[in-house]
Amino acid sequence: MATATQSNVLQANPRTPGNKNDARRVRRDGKVPAVLYGAGKDAISVALDPRHVSRILHSQTGHNTIFDLSLDGGEQTKAMIVDWQYEPIKGALMHIDLKRIAMDKKLTVNVPIVLKGDAIGVKQEGGILEQILREVEIECLPADIPTAIEADVTHLTFGIVLRVSDLAHGDKLTFLTDANQPVAHVITIKEEVAATPEAVAAEGAAPAEPEVIKKGKQETEEEAAPAEKKEKK
Repeated sequence: MATATQSNVLQANPRTPGNKNDARRVRRDGKVPAVLYGAGKDAISVALDPRHVSRILHSQTGHNTIFDLSLDGGEQTKAMIVDWQYEPIKGALMHIDLKRIAMDKKLTVNVPIVLKGDAIGVKQEGGILEQILREVEIECLPADIPTAIEADVTHLTFGIVLRVSDLAHGDKLTFLTDANQPVAHVITIKEEVAATPEAVAAEGAAPAEPEVIKKGKQETEEEAAPAEKKEKK
């Protein structure tokens, strides 16, 4: 099982904390402002290379990656990304929160749930596999953080629900998510099919036809009646 610990190093430059203008200057210099905190030490304002941060966030282990943070002229520590913000229009990184990690102390993280296998309810019963829960909260040592929790769904049929308590894991992990929380199940396909534009048009025109005929008959009778009386006179 792959874990979230990697040997890559993220370089950090110390910066003076300030207002939004100071943060903008950091971004103009091609860096992204960040804050490092945790482990009972004072928070430090730093500047990071956004390309290196993006490489970590888009790696297999994502934000659960534990890396070596090297602060120029200062401390070297294990760290992980705990929060990040993107600029809404251009999608550039705006700010990063880093947390110091002690490798001998357990921490709490969320890891994705990956469904494996073909459910019987899909292959043989024509159902649809629905994943209800996509992440599970766990507690473990930093070196034991898994990339993902795999869930076997081959046995799922109608009426059977895969729950957190059914997820396989070793004794190095403790699940904090409610054990009864549903993860996945097989649902039926709805028989109701959306009406086509042609059907909607035909259905809309149907009631209008008798109304036109009825109206036409009334008008014809009303116009014909006086004519008959006139002929008799």
